[in-house]
Amino acid sequence: MDLYSELTAKYQTVPAIATEIINLEAILNLPKPTEAFMSDIHGEYNAFQHVLRNGSGNVKSKIRSCFRDEMTETTLQRFAFLVYYPSERLTAIHQELQGDDLQQWYLTTFRRLIRLLAFTATKYTRSKVRKAMAPEFVYITEELLYNDADTPDKLAYYWQIIRNLIVLEQADEWIEATCRTIQRLTVDHFHIVGDIYDRGPAPDQVVESLIKRDQRHSVDIQWGNHDILWIGGAAGSALCIANLVRISARYNNLSILEDVYGINLRHLARLAEQYYQDNPAFSPKMGRSDRPITEAERLQITQIHQAIAMIQFKLEGPAIKRRPEFEMDHRLLLDKLAADFSTIQLNGHTYPITNGCFATVDPADPYRLLPEEQEVIDSLVESFTHSEKLHRHMDFLMDRGSMYLRYNRNLLLHGCVPVDEDGNFIGLTIEGTTYTGRQLFDMLEANLRLAYSQPTEKADLATDLLWYLWTGPNSPLFGKHDMTTFERYFIKDPATHAEGRNAYYHLRKDPDFIKKILREFVLDPEVGHVINGHTPVKKGTDPIMANNKMIVIDGGFSKPYQKTTGIGGYTLLDNSYGMQLVTHQPFTTKADAIANLTDIISTRRVVETEARRRTVAETDIGTALQAEVEVLKRRLAELRNGD
Repeated sequence: MDLYSELTAKYQTVPAIATEIINLEAILNLPKPTEAFMSDIHGEYNAFQHVLRNGSGNVKSKIRSCFRDEMTETTLQRFAFLVYYPSERLTAIHQELQGDDLQQWYLTTFRRLIRLLAFTATKYTRSKVRKAMAPEFVYITEELLYNDADTPDKLAYYWQIIRNLIVLEQADEWIEATCRTIQRLTVDHFHIVGDIYDRGPAPDQVVESLIKRDQRHSVDIQWGNHDILWIGGAAGSALCIANLVRISARYNNLSILEDVYGINLRHLARLAEQYYQDNPAFSPKMGRSDRPITEAERLQITQIHQAIAMIQFKLEGPAIKRRPEFEMDHRLLLDKLAADFSTIQLNGHTYPITNGCFATVDPADPYRLLPEEQEVIDSLVESFTHSEKLHRHMDFLMDRGSMYLRYNRNLLLHGCVPVDEDGNFIGLTIEGTTYTGRQLFDMLEANLRLAYSQPTEKADLATDLLWYLWTGPNSPLFGKHDMTTFERYFIKDPATHAEGRNAYYHLRKDPDFIKKILREFVLDPEVGHVINGHTPVKKGTDPIMANNKMIVIDGGFSKPYQKTTGIGGYTLLDNSYGMQLVTHQPFTTKADAIANLTDIISTRRVVETEARRRTVAETDIGTALQAEVEVLKRRLAELRNGD
């Protein structure tokens, strides 16, 4: 149904059409809602949740603006944490206060929350504010929100509502619901610019929180290379599965597979115990104090890590050979090993092998899987393609995700737009057609969606392209020429570890290059920005480049990278006043944050300031609403002319 048919069916009379025109044109003049951009969360649920709850520092900023000099810093901090963590703070309040003191706290808190809600809701319609409220408290909250308690006629009515909430033991529930409403209204829309998965302990909880947040379509995702492995796993790609299981073992996160997604690792563990010993190159990274393991567990993970790595390297061979268009023959490595596995020939050089673990490799046919290895990968594919929870999470990533997004003048993408040293677009040639620039992204997304829709296909082009997105030389999500996993495990010479970044990463400092990218994606190069994740911004490196047109927001949510970045993550905010880059210091723990009111220390840097406040009319939603107004005005004229 086209827009004209849809609207004329919905609004059939002159009063109805006129009312909707008035409503839409009023909305177009409201201030632009706040967007927040985050990337590279990598399973760090608690830090992510804290930023989500505090609106990237916006909640406290609004409290400060709303109450100005009415609160001490300690009172402000306590009130802010009530808004962030209402359930936990209410538990603490009940332990601290009883009797009249608790009653007084309720009365004061109700009044403050209503004031803050009103302050936060000023740039939204009543309808939008209502949709952000808990349904069971809509009537009560609206009565409190839109009635002036200082008016004598309403004063008794207002306070009776509050007293009844307390007497009927609904006060805590109302406080929790109102705090969540304030959180939702503080930031209207979240953009996740890739890499929810891998390294950290709880990517599943990150996805669950986004699903809850997105009940009003307020979240979008631009897939990252790590996300692709999990999408590929659900789609039945053996190569994606082998890679993600290896990474899970490397970061001591196998429990996510077994306990969260119900993936059967018994066959893999049995194979690992049969063929592999202890090996320092494959010992899991133990940087997390929340995941202590015994020596026996460490050994088992080390063995599993080796077993799945060998399966991965073997699976790569047939994929590379059946896809010459990927131009990855240089990544055929097992056949470069000496017969005794003591050395390897690479690029005309002979390197000694250290920490080798090639017990299942046949020098005469190195890419052949042993029958028990084939059994392992078949079992894993079966588990991944039949995990109900994994598919629910990946369905959400597919529904809300894309390779890139054009949104409110900006281009959001996780990795890069592949180019050569001169800035010319490069890509892939498939069946005689060369795809570069935006066409490359569109082709890869179409194949990704095809592969996800047919998980029984295992070796087709679409499924192989999922793996290419993870590791291919011209993958927009990888952004490097080589993934030197093999070399890092087995060769000490650091020269072999170089992966060769795409030229995009040094050219993106050039404003003219960024304008070229924006034009390629049909965006205005004068007002648009490119918003990037993927590459952690090292200490001393500026995340804002190309005369403020390129903004890199991977600041280190992932704990392993915080030594590199020196911070705990970035959030980019885009509101009616302009853009700000928020720098977060590392998050401690949720327990510490709640018990000691330890907020993430955040500093703001202005990226761009609007000459005047931007309105809804200057957004993508505004463009769609304006189109509706034009159709309704046309229909109104037709009705008045008797058509």
